Amino acid sequence: MREISVFDVIGPNMIGPSSSHTAGALRIALMAKKMVQAPIKKVRFILYGSFAQTYKGHGTDRALLGGILGYDAEDKRIRDSFQYAAEAGIEYKFDVNTTNREVHPNTVEILIDDAAGGHVEIMGESIGGGNALLRRINGIEISITGNYQTMIIMQKDEPGVAAHVTKCFFEEGINIAFLNIYRENKGEIAFSVIEADDELPESLVEKVKAFPAIQQVNLIQL
Repeated sequence: MREISVFDVIGPNMIGPSSSHTAGALRIALMAKKMVQAPIKKVRFILYGSFAQTYKGHGTDRALLGGILGYDAEDKRIRDSFQYAAEAGIEYKFDVNTTNREVHPNTVEILIDDAAGGHVEIMGESIGGGNALLRRINGIEISITGNYQTMIIMQKDEPGVAAHVTKCFFEEGINIAFLNIYRENKGEIAFSVIEADDELPESLVEKVKAFPAIQQVNLIQL
């Protein structure tokens, strides 16, 4: 009789035995992938709490790689994501952190290097039921669920950015549900996170990017 692995279990909305340890983990990685505009060459996952303890047995490692590859939670390729990552030329590594107990029990930090020389660091939490929350981008505390159509803007912290962004949304006829600006220090790098009710077209992205203080625009549309 063939031995059955955890990835032979197909749930109603995911592949794997646990929505928190598979679907939620995949969602974090998928949002992290959307923060990168060039092909991913190298990724390091740092696992905390229960992720650190059970990531192999629960398939969290395969799910995280599946998210980096752009798969959704029902994609059967997640079972073989190690193979597909290798075929895509992605170098990957899993590390565990068992000393930091001040984080959510299902937390992962994802460090990505892309083909254009870019580097981004994302920390996210799997919060149950396949849902996830991004908590940090490049050391700046944020809060992104991916439940709305989301635009993430990296910008210099200076006057006029919010006014420009809201004007662009108005001109495209898109309603803003939430707009939050996150920064560590005045006048340095900040992130604007805009969550909208409608799909965000590329024409909007190009308008937003036209403002000199804006350095990068990414869309999270899951």
